[in-house]
Amino acid sequence: MNPSVLVVEDDPTLNRLLVKELRKAGYELDSASSWQEARERIAAFAPNLVLLDVNLPDATGFGPLSEIAGTRPVVMLTAYGSVHQAVEAMRLGAADYLVKPVNLDELELVIRGALERSRLQAQSALARGDAGLAMIGESAAMQMLRQTIREVGASDVTVLIQGESGSGKELVAQALHSASRRRGESFVAVDCCTLQEALFESELFGHERGAFTGADRRKAGLIEAAAHGTLFLDEIGEAGPAIQAKLLRVLETGRFRHVGATTDLRSDARIVAATNRNLQQRSRDGQFREDLYYRLSAFVIQVPPLRDRRDDIDLLAAHFIASRRQAQGLSPAWLMPDALARLVAYDWPGNVRELRNVIERALILLGPGEAIGPAHIGTLDSGSAPAVPVAPPATQGATDALMLQGEPTLESIEREYLGSLLKKYGGNRRKVAEVMGVSERTAYRMMDRHGYK
Repeated sequence: MNPSVLVVEDDPTLNRLLVKELRKAGYELDSASSWQEARERIAAFAPNLVLLDVNLPDATGFGPLSEIAGTRPVVMLTAYGSVHQAVEAMRLGAADYLVKPVNLDELELVIRGALERSRLQAQSALARGDAGLAMIGESAAMQMLRQTIREVGASDVTVLIQGESGSGKELVAQALHSASRRRGESFVAVDCCTLQEALFESELFGHERGAFTGADRRKAGLIEAAAHGTLFLDEIGEAGPAIQAKLLRVLETGRFRHVGATTDLRSDARIVAATNRNLQQRSRDGQFREDLYYRLSAFVIQVPPLRDRRDDIDLLAAHFIASRRQAQGLSPAWLMPDALARLVAYDWPGNVRELRNVIERALILLGPGEAIGPAHIGTLDSGSAPAVPVAPPATQGATDALMLQGEPTLESIEREYLGSLLKKYGGNRRKVAEVMGVSERTAYRMMDRHGYK
């Protein structure tokens, strides 16, 4: 489907002209002449980009921009441009800034560029997975963590990152890489939990052709892939004794050997490791090599758990809400004070990752609404999650509910809910969109994303 644009302009002549010309360029178009109307069209039309006039009858200045800049690209239009105004617009999140009368060819180039940047940013965020979870926050603990990263990043010292599961250790490792002289080189992450020990050595160090059954070609390992960059060893405490011995040699000599090789190769990669275990205690208990522990812990960074930085919960929750609503093409949503109070009072044993999951389930229950209340958050406890009922809106008179066990991902909840509605209404896209409270276009996007044709 072609990208969609919402034109928000109170001059009817210019509004019609922009709609006409952009429709010729292949975009899907809708328009509004006031901010109140624009809010309604954003919720119903779910545009990929908003073309927004600075001065509207019911809103003057950058208030509307601040409200929607985190959800989709916004190109600002103004009749009275100034350098100060342009800088302020960009600071508040505008994708670009144009002065009227608008050159239509330039406008099309600006829109195309903004949409492409948005697409690449979405792909990058998806590729990072959980990497964006923990560095949001202005608490004293987070400010101290960022200061430590800046100071240690400038050196080549080996770093051990310690922290609970879900606290954002990989993001800290990436931040260290970005703060170092190696920032232009590769960042290679190795999950020590998921690789079998029999394959770990080959994956990490590489192998020669014929080194073992199935080795039909020479293969470079992850240490080589890191080259002059950073090698991140996640959950290093899970590595077995044989791998620990070989890692110690790399740290001591900077050399390693392919499986099946007779000569050494040299590594210039910086080693950063992470663990949610107490490696010092495990080394005392003989469960982890003491000499490797001391090599890895040349500098230790402790990532604070979320319960020790409760001041950041509001910012983190707002980030997850804005990101998800933008991905769904829905209008912004927010936490009601009593819902936020429930989040702040909870201890979060699963840390930031658990907070994200709770917010995503709340947004599923919220549907197209905008205010997240305590009922959407549900009861928070440290035990196993109860089944979460997700029912169609009460206005539909539906009595059946979709029961989701445990802690399903947002994608799985959305897929199951959409599938149940498609089955119930015989694949009628318009009816499904009506029940979900979204536009037919948004329903189509969801169906396409989840493979429902």
